[in-house]
Amino acid sequence: MKTFWLVLLVASAAALAFVLLRRNVPKGWLMRFGIHLVLAAFALYALNFSGWMTGAYVPLNPFTIGTVALLGLPGIGLVLGLQWTLLA
Repeated sequence: MKTFWLVLLVASAAALAFVLLRRNVPKGWLMRFGIHLVLAAFALYALNFSGWMTGAYVPLNPFTIGTVALLGLPGIGLVLGLQWTLLA
């Protein structure tokens, strides 16, 4: 079963890379996305260790950082809402 999921992951990553490379992508998009990832990680780190929200902890992992990078501040609310819903 693990082989199936690995093949599916590799195939979907290859298809995504093909779509991204085939399009006319504006220059600098990778730099902007990298900056968004770094800022999202910093925002989550600051939120976790500032003491502003007691009782809430958002783990720093690729899923949460990617969500916050793509959605911005509403992404933090989404992650906290999912965490509250699934863990409550």
